[in-house]
Amino acid sequence: MHTIDTILHSDAGKAQFIRFVLNGCFSASIHYGIYFLMQLFIEVNTSYAIGYIVSFIINYITTTYFTFHATPSMKKFIGFCGSHGINFLLHVILFWCCMQIGINRYIAPIIVMGIAMLVQFTILHLIFKPKSKE
Repeated sequence: MHTIDTILHSDAGKAQFIRFVLNGCFSASIHYGIYFLMQLFIEVNTSYAIGYIVSFIINYITTTYFTFHATPSMKKFIGFCGSHGINFLLHVILFWCCMQIGINRYIAPIIVMGIAMLVQFTILHLIFKPKSKE
């Protein structure tokens, strides 16, 4: 089983995680920027979801080429979509929880993104890693 701990024991895993974090910061900035602007005009949950979807499209491209140095394939795309479906539900649930306990609506997305990042890296590593010849 590949966990964050086992992945980060290799230099390649560490470099991949650094690229993942950089890509995640880039994608999160897009997500948060869209959320921040749109929530001024529409409901916060809707603006949060729209920001997520736009950043998702950009994130697939950068994850494939930059983070994992992979070649796109239908199998990877489907896996990426599935992992982001799980990630989206995690975001929605965590964001709702933050709103329920009174966390500021400008801070809540940052908390949610931080928690979801570790889960997402583990899932994507499994999807994009080359198959070993064991």
